Amino acid sequence: MLSKAKIKQIKSLEYKKFRNDLGLFVAENEKLVGEILQSDFEIDSLFCLQDAELPENTVLKDIVSEVDMKRLSFLKTPSSALAVVKIPNKEIDFDEINTSLNIVLDNIQDPGNLGTIIRLCDWFGIQNIICSHECADCFSPKAVQATMGAICRINVFYVDLKDFFNSVDKNINVFGTFLEGENIYNSQLSQTGLIIMGSEGQGISPEIEKFVTKRLYIPCFSNNAAKPESLNVSVATAIVCSEFRRNRS
Repeated sequence: MLSKAKIKQIKSLEYKKFRNDLGLFVAENEKLVGEILQSDFEIDSLFCLQDAELPENTVLKDIVSEVDMKRLSFLKTPSSALAVVKIPNKEIDFDEINTSLNIVLDNIQDPGNLGTIIRLCDWFGIQNIICSHECADCFSPKAVQATMGAICRINVFYVDLKDFFNSVDKNINVFGTFLEGENIYNSQLSQTGLIIMGSEGQGISPEIEKFVTKRLYIPCFSNNAAKPESLNVSVATAIVCSEFRRNRS
């Protein structure tokens, strides 16, 4: 049986302060845990039910009861596997940033949106996401769950965005999404550069907007009198990434 101290430590990882202090995060469900086990991430501890289906080479695991798994889990319906994982320590490769397509997130608040954007970047072959310090934490349980394993493959960095933009190549293309700008469906879009996505409520902040070199707009085709004001940021990111990749040779 798990000790109360161990359960308390794992449950504390719901909060960013303790994740940062301990350098750990939690991943749940067989698929997600399986992908982490096959990645470069380092497992601190692994708990699973007797019938959990994990990669055959999994050896460092503790078999627990359904009662204990319920105590550990952050999900309404506990899964059969839960891993405590060490947060990786990565540094930005500016040579890579300057020669590839990257996403910049300005104050994205919802961890579910952030996790979905990480998953989208994995789908569209975008390796790096640059987040402002005010963004949700990508290692929160909800964000990790929403990535569906993409957290293993995508680099996520938290920086002062103004310092970041002052460090990249001065000739790099910087695209921003706004409620006014050039129709994205008629735009010439490059295969390298930075795409800024703004917060759910406020969009791109004024201090970051000044770095944008091309303003893009996703037009609304609704014929209803009361048209929607905006798109969910993860939905907007999907549309934008799709357009950037659509004519990729």
